[in-house]
Amino acid sequence: MNVPDTIPPDLEFEHLIWQQNIRYIAGIDEAGRGPLAGPVVAAAVIFEPYTYIDGVRDSKKLTPEQRERLFEEIQAHALSIGIGVVSPTEIDRINIRQATFKAMRMAIGRLKINPQYLLIDGEELPENFYPQEALIGGDERCFTIAAASILAKVTRDRMMLEFHQQYPQYGFDRHKGYGTELHREMILKHGPCPIHRRSFLRKLLGEDGSR
Repeated sequence: MNVPDTIPPDLEFEHLIWQQNIRYIAGIDEAGRGPLAGPVVAAAVIFEPYTYIDGVRDSKKLTPEQRERLFEEIQAHALSIGIGVVSPTEIDRINIRQATFKAMRMAIGRLKINPQYLLIDGEELPENFYPQEALIGGDERCFTIAAASILAKVTRDRMMLEFHQQYPQYGFDRHKGYGTELHREMILKHGPCPIHRRSFLRKLLGEDGSR
């Protein structure tokens, strides 16, 4: 699979913050808001100022092989990485938006270095004590957020491959829990499994998302 090249994210946003004598910037992004199954995963990453890794893009613009390679490079160059995971059961309980915020807070809390500033993809993080800036399309525009997007995506994809070993009938190795035609057919055939988000299945299966 060849993914068309895109203009890479740069350090423009980071430069503006470094000029304010702020050193530790955490880029934050999530993976797995939309799938019918599996957790939502957030990543936070801090680099030494002016660190740049060629090839880092929004994770959706990369092949699985490119993401895996860059995942290892990011781990090798990062000062600190934090990962937050919120389960499908918790997603059903508090809704996906709140679950995403919770995963992001968990990721920040697992950093070994306290960030001085947050760059977040999407919208600002409520109940957050750090200075922050939310960037729409941040994973396409900001290097540190793009790096976080790769960490979150690879972490979640690896988890879904493990779930495939438990529940091979759904094809999680192929669609990673997203609502493909195959996945929907398998849900209708086998019913939901423990990692399905019942709140996401109501249209497909009925009011309570089960059978």
